[in-house]
Amino acid sequence: MRRLISAVALLLAFGAAAEAAEGAKPPAQHWSFSGIFGTFDRASLQRGFQVYKESCAACHAVNMLFYRDLKGIGYQEDDIKAIAAQAKVMDGPNDAGEMFERAGRPSDKFVRPFANENAARAGNNGALPVDLSMVTKARVGGPDYVYGVLTGYVQTPAGVTLMEGMNYNAYFPGHQIAMPPPLQADGVPYQDGTKATVEQQAKDVVTFLAWASEPTLEARKQMGIKVLLFLIVMTGILYAAKRKVWASVH
Repeated sequence: MRRLISAVALLLAFGAAAEAAEGAKPPAQHWSFSGIFGTFDRASLQRGFQVYKESCAACHAVNMLFYRDLKGIGYQEDDIKAIAAQAKVMDGPNDAGEMFERAGRPSDKFVRPFANENAARAGNNGALPVDLSMVTKARVGGPDYVYGVLTGYVQTPAGVTLMEGMNYNAYFPGHQIAMPPPLQADGVPYQDGTKATVEQQAKDVVTFLAWASEPTLEARKQMGIKVLLFLIVMTGILYAAKRKVWASVH
């Protein structure tokens, strides 16, 4: 009996350790882009881009995006040119064989915050900031997980000792994360007047990152709906033709 009790206690201990290692499951959120008819909220996308640019871009890259892609979230050509021009792009070589710096263009990829991985680690106490291009696809839980991590910074529970330079996060695997809280209430003054709570900023930037991971999501869904409608109509036509052809056969 004692062995059984010990075995059960050991299993419970392993279960608790596994849960701590994985992190708590973040609560499900409602996303406008979910489901077969889901679409991106353009206002949320633009606010999310603002949050990314002002709160995330100093450490995290989105290597798969070009500035011209911002047309997909509602920006006009002149706006895109102005946004791209704020970036400094290394180009060349010139006629003298030297590299030079110039203002960004819509045809450029989003500029990386660090020149290479070693520079990124050196600027973040050894931690490597992840590229956010596909983060909502690459993480189990998708947008809900990313939202959970952004909003999951809480007071360290009693009895928990954090390693040096780490922060406690309820939804991050192991609960210890090197990234300090990236979002602060009213930390990003929204240009459309929306109240910039931490939750709102997280919702908006996750919407932007979900779009960044699949800019063609809406076109794909529209094509899928058209294909389904075509198949339904074609099925009706084929059934009617079958009834006509076999009408005289008993």
